[in-house]
Amino acid sequence: MTAEINLDQISKYQQNLNNRKDSKVIERAVTHQGILESSEDFIAEGKMNPVFSIDLSTGKVADQKQSGRCWMFAALNTMRIHLMNTYKVPDDFELSQNYTNFWDKFEKANYFLENVLKTADQPLDSRKVAWLMATPQQDGGQWDMLCALIEKYGIVPKSTMPETFNSSRSAQLNKFLNLKLRHDAVALRELVADKASEAKIAETKDNMMEEVYRMLTYALGEPATKFDFEYRDKDQNYHFDAGITPQEFFKKYVNLNLEDYVSLINSPTDDKPFNKTYTIEMLGNVVNGRPVKHLNLEMSELKKLAIKQLQNDESVWFGSDVGQSSNTKKGIMDTSLYAPDELFDSDLSMSKAERLDYGESLMTHAMVITGVDLVDGQPTKWKVENSWGEKVGTKGYFVMSDDWMNEFVYQFVINKKYLTEEQLDAQKQAPIVLKPWDPMGALA
Repeated sequence: MTAEINLDQISKYQQNLNNRKDSKVIERAVTHQGILESSEDFIAEGKMNPVFSIDLSTGKVADQKQSGRCWMFAALNTMRIHLMNTYKVPDDFELSQNYTNFWDKFEKANYFLENVLKTADQPLDSRKVAWLMATPQQDGGQWDMLCALIEKYGIVPKSTMPETFNSSRSAQLNKFLNLKLRHDAVALRELVADKASEAKIAETKDNMMEEVYRMLTYALGEPATKFDFEYRDKDQNYHFDAGITPQEFFKKYVNLNLEDYVSLINSPTDDKPFNKTYTIEMLGNVVNGRPVKHLNLEMSELKKLAIKQLQNDESVWFGSDVGQSSNTKKGIMDTSLYAPDELFDSDLSMSKAERLDYGESLMTHAMVITGVDLVDGQPTKWKVENSWGEKVGTKGYFVMSDDWMNEFVYQFVINKKYLTEEQLDAQKQAPIVLKPWDPMGALA
């Protein structure tokens, strides 16, 4: 049945609106102040006091600036805590986000071209090819992808490979790198269509990757292969380590067994039963590197594991939909912070599963949990280290309500030693492969 809107309906809608005594007051407030400002609950804001019963010392907040590298900043922020605790590096010490950014974009380019070859027999309008061409590479990523980079290339201090214009403002580099990769996709698909030899295709792709390397070096700088690590600790003692490689630096100074840390998700959708593992087709960066793998658990289990890790002085990398019910200036994430449903007198409720299934929510941002407030053993709010600099929140730190975590947090990274035997057994399962566009494949 087709039902178009007629003028009588519109007249009825307007008359019903005119009959509401509060309609003009609400209209004036919303048109002048906006939806969020008009529906903000200052009482809810007051409950998000940034005081926590467990509060880790994590140093100065970093700033990803105009780039989408939150997943990278969050992961490196968790790793620098070990250096702060063990080697007493200054609070403003950072690991180089530009170094891992360089190798991420280089490896993503190769990963893209390999997927172009794998799908070269499919028409351009197939969903997989269209999805692949929509974004050949981008700034975002997931925990396992950073582990794959570090396992291959190691890590360096920020002083060894500092930020550049293009790492801090990535739009131009992404634009032209994606242009180049789409251009290369045309050439590779034509070679496959013309039944070129494997040797010819490999040679062509190798030349393409050399050009990618040149572009990245011009934009981000040459990545170090050896460097000197020099610093004064918090006690003003001088330290100097000459001629160390990025791999040696990671092993000596960061000293984390990345295999110990696993990705746990909360996706309460019918297609993803709990206590099963999942991966996503065509999601990754390093070919033959560490694959993305998630174990799906109930949120109550995830929170217990996060608390255990915090109690052991370890922060928690997590992924969430940061734009939902969030005041980024004040640094508050709380489902009670805004009431747009009351403002519009309209039911805007959706379950977490419905938001995932119907495209209302997915993981958009990665941060670090550095504290929690426990009342009678139960969490009420969580302390979050963001990567947007010190001008937002409380010197860059946010407060997340426990209910906000329930609704909008999708991923945790937890050391396996905190998992139960049943969870460990479940994590060892071979993963179910999800479609490339599944929301659990979203890049933070």
